[in-house]
Amino acid sequence: MGANIQIFGKNKCFDTKKAQRFFKERGVKFQMIDLPRFGMSAGELQSVKRAVGGLDELIDYDAPDAAVLRYTAYEEDRERMLLERPELFRTPIVRCGREAAVGYQPDAWKRWLEEK
Repeated sequence: MGANIQIFGKNKCFDTKKAQRFFKERGVKFQMIDLPRFGMSAGELQSVKRAVGGLDELIDYDAPDAAVLRYTAYEEDRERMLLERPELFRTPIVRCGREAAVGYQPDAWKRWLEEK
């Protein structure tokens, strides 16, 4: 398969594990990025944010300490906080080229694989 898949996730996240299994079962190689450990670059954040329809899609509002993001007015400040505290991202974030999906989204992933 020609798909270039990246999975930004957390080791203890069940949906991240399900995403890994989805691609393994189909023989699709992927790059796994441990989000709390390695984070995401500012450029990656911008690309993913555009692909998923905005910053709010990327925030795990159920995470401890995430409430502060809900009440931070400026998007630039929220982006900075996410980059500094990558455990506040909703996971998995799966990227394929310019496309991305947040959470367990097998229908989107199937579509990407069919297009490649």
